Amino acid sequence: MDAEHLSRKDFLSLTGKTVALGVAGTLAANGLLHQNVLAQTRPRAVSPPAKIPPGVDEPIVLEAWKSDVDQQSGPTPTPLPPDHRIGYAVVGLGHLALEEILPALSSCEKSRLVALVSGSPEKLKKVAAQYGVAPQNCYSYDTYDQLKNNPEVDVIYIVLPNALHKDYVVRGAKTGKHILCEKPMAVSSKECEEMISACNAANVKLMIAYRIQYQPHNRKLREFVQNKTFGVPKLIEACNSQSSANPAHWRHKKALAGGGALPDIGLYCLNTNRFILGEEPIEVFAYQYSTPGNPLFTEVEELMSWQMRFPSGVIASSSTDYNVHESRRYRVMCEKGWLNMDKAYAYKGQKLTTARAEGKMERQEEIGLAETNQFAAEMDHFSDCILKNKRPFTPGEEGLQDHILMEAIYQSAKEGRPVKLTHKVNQPLRGPEPELDA
Repeated sequence: MDAEHLSRKDFLSLTGKTVALGVAGTLAANGLLHQNVLAQTRPRAVSPPAKIPPGVDEPIVLEAWKSDVDQQSGPTPTPLPPDHRIGYAVVGLGHLALEEILPALSSCEKSRLVALVSGSPEKLKKVAAQYGVAPQNCYSYDTYDQLKNNPEVDVIYIVLPNALHKDYVVRGAKTGKHILCEKPMAVSSKECEEMISACNAANVKLMIAYRIQYQPHNRKLREFVQNKTFGVPKLIEACNSQSSANPAHWRHKKALAGGGALPDIGLYCLNTNRFILGEEPIEVFAYQYSTPGNPLFTEVEELMSWQMRFPSGVIASSSTDYNVHESRRYRVMCEKGWLNMDKAYAYKGQKLTTARAEGKMERQEEIGLAETNQFAAEMDHFSDCILKNKRPFTPGEEGLQDHILMEAIYQSAKEGRPVKLTHKVNQPLRGPEPELDA
């Protein structure tokens, strides 16, 4: 603006702005100075001292902060770097794989998903995209044997109908990959023996997915029983039952399932009883029933109730039914108390309670333990066995023993008499105890 024509109003407007800018600049400078002073005096956030071991598979040990009146934390998670983890190919994309196994692999510390096998191209493509599996790592049942050429795959996890287990385990063993197979192991003890022989011949490890044996509440109950914390065990009552609704499902077709409630869910009672006692039964006595006219049970049994007698004198009474409201529990009665497990065989929600006499009162306690993902725990155990060349805790021989017992149970129910078990059980049946998080 020309100074000769600058009016009083314009002059005041300009000088006012200059003063305002000067004041603002002064305030900003003062504010910055104040922030710098605060930054120098404010306590800094620092990482507390921690023990950092050199190995990537060892937990970082943080400083203690909880008092001894509170439940202590477990070790910090120790996931291996992704390229160090054992690669899994999951075979079969049904309920169990999609609802439990694939999500569990995402939380594993020693295992990772690298390949998928399915008979449905559309499902295979969608699931592969969801979990980031490369197209070249997707296989059909016809191309299943080509897994042998995939260096990313270390383990084949068989999650198929029971009657298909043997074929895919035998074929899988020939690829040179280790095998994790869902329970029940097969549809007969003869098939189990063939599966074990095939894996031995191929020099690959075989593990059966008995997730309960890696679940912390069931393992703690086992510890109490075998240490006789509540005295000598005398009697077990166990039940695993649920309701079915689709007669067309493969579980209701004998050619695919091999049986009904017993091998599918009753097996949990059978296997867990053996697991917590640490001994093998010498006699079984059973009853079988199916509701007449119910289309669900034209080929497989609805209900099986049986007792097992053990060398120590313990009697285990178990039952399973495919047509009642869900119930999954067992109780161990001992000389000095009892141990009870609700939701014993469920995927989560286990509740362990105990009782014993103390003078004129009965003391009942709930044992609080942190839950773990049972599928992740069993897969990481198998991966650990491969990394350290150990025998799995639940090898093929564990699955074979259950099939021998189930065949005796079916025989007893058919003949209406007790059946003695005369076969020789090679001990130790299981591998070394799993290294699970404390």
